Amino acid sequence: MTAATTAASIGGSACPCGRGEDYANCCGPLHAGEAAPTAERLMRSRYSAFALGLADYLLATWHPSSRPASLELDDEIAWRRLLIESTEAGGPFDDAGSVAFTAIGRTPEGRFEQRERSRFVRNGGRWAYLDGVGL
Repeated sequence: MTAATTAASIGGSACPCGRGEDYANCCGPLHAGEAAPTAERLMRSRYSAFALGLADYLLATWHPSSRPASLELDDEIAWRRLLIESTEAGGPFDDAGSVAFTAIGRTPEGRFEQRERSRFVRNGGRWAYLDGVGL
């Protein structure tokens, strides 16, 4: 699925990232190529990309030093909710930052939580996901 297809299919629906805005005014523009202003916004847009199956966006926003050659998303995972626990730096004037979060999902086996502290850095003036450690 492409970002344009996703934007058209979601229309005025709430964005998966949980900010409380419509997708078209939240993660939609980032998925279409707009730069994220903060590390947290990139984190949220990446969560939405997982929820919407946008593997190309995930790869494009991954720092080249840690980006895998390819990415296959698990169709059996339904991402349900994102909780941002804390942020450190990662603002519009920073070069690095981190975001601690809990992502709640469901598989045929049941509900699960993924807790992580993700690190982000600027790459060519744009935020990029560098890596993460489980919490």
